[in-house]
Amino acid sequence: MDASKFIVVDKTKTTESEPVRPSLTYWQDAWRRLKKHKPAIIGLIGVIFIILFGFVGPLFSSVSYSDQNIDFANLPPNMKIYQLDQEFYVFLTQDYKLIEVSAKGVVQQKLERINTDPVKKLYTYSDGNREVILDFSYNLLSGKMDSPFDYSFTYKGTEYTEPAKSVLNRVYPFGTDIVGRSLLVRVMYGARISLTVAFVASMVNLLIGVFYGSIAAYEGGRTDIIMMRFVDLLNSIPLILYVILIMVVFGNRGLMTMIIALGSVYWVVMARLVRGQVLSLKEQEFVLAAKALGVSRNRIISRHLIPNAIGPIIVSMTMMIPSAVFTESFISFIGLGVSAPMASWGTLANDALSGLMSYPYQLFFPALAIAVTMLSFNMLGDGLRDALDPRLRKG
Repeated sequence: MDASKFIVVDKTKTTESEPVRPSLTYWQDAWRRLKKHKPAIIGLIGVIFIILFGFVGPLFSSVSYSDQNIDFANLPPNMKIYQLDQEFYVFLTQDYKLIEVSAKGVVQQKLERINTDPVKKLYTYSDGNREVILDFSYNLLSGKMDSPFDYSFTYKGTEYTEPAKSVLNRVYPFGTDIVGRSLLVRVMYGARISLTVAFVASMVNLLIGVFYGSIAAYEGGRTDIIMMRFVDLLNSIPLILYVILIMVVFGNRGLMTMIIALGSVYWVVMARLVRGQVLSLKEQEFVLAAKALGVSRNRIISRHLIPNAIGPIIVSMTMMIPSAVFTESFISFIGLGVSAPMASWGTLANDALSGLMSYPYQLFFPALAIAVTMLSFNMLGDGLRDALDPRLRKG
């Protein structure tokens, strides 16, 4: 070989070091992979939005969840208004209340009904200065069958049959319920109640389930058998039935009763999960080394076993929150939830059933809140499961 084709490198000159990837902790690596999971990030945004919606949103409202205004009962979130004068717009509710609104949809006042003619199907309304006649005889009386509209307004001798436009309800964006309470504010407070029950119950389940499952798995033998047979006994009873029985026994339909009812049974799933994780970890070398050094049982469980099982525990807890929200909503829906005037999403859904065909929006918004919450937490939990799985760390 021709030596002139080679260049001899001076050993005294140092070569540039290869770029080294910065080391990441377990949680930094998990966050890095979670950010790549787009559905999980969408779920995280949804969870943050629901929390802010329920706990911060009511602070910007001028009314409370219990404030009633019967004059504005059953107002929809979208209104078809009639322009009777230059600055005089009205909206007719389905129960024949005439409401004066602005051109931008701001509800102003209710016009009083001063005269009724049930034969000719005429109602006369007045605000003290102006009178409006409502004719709803169309498609009801023989001479007005097959009319293209259902009613008309007469103001200062002029008849108005077509609405001027459709506007959003600026005062009550979600509409009002049967007694005139703001549905938006009640959905906000419902989020506060449902999330409070879910989070507190999940934390109680986390503490009881982790403690119970880790003790059973670490002790093993007869202790494990007895403890897990008790879990099997609880697990054999349908969860909803058990919660209903507890609510009936306590009798007090309050927030604390609901938390106790959920917290007393939800931990069995966590206990099974933690037991399985601890069983797979307790025979590994680092546990044997801790035993050889004389580390106590409680310290081995709290400092070695549980931290190494924290990934599945967090994922399970994230999945338990939407389940608790749904369970609480169902219990409230059947009438065993919080007492009036407080309302969770389930209570709002139950209240909307009586007027479902006439006022579907009263059911739509609490049902949408439940669906968005469950979907957000499930998407976040699915992403956390992938991000915290050590087998996927190379991804």
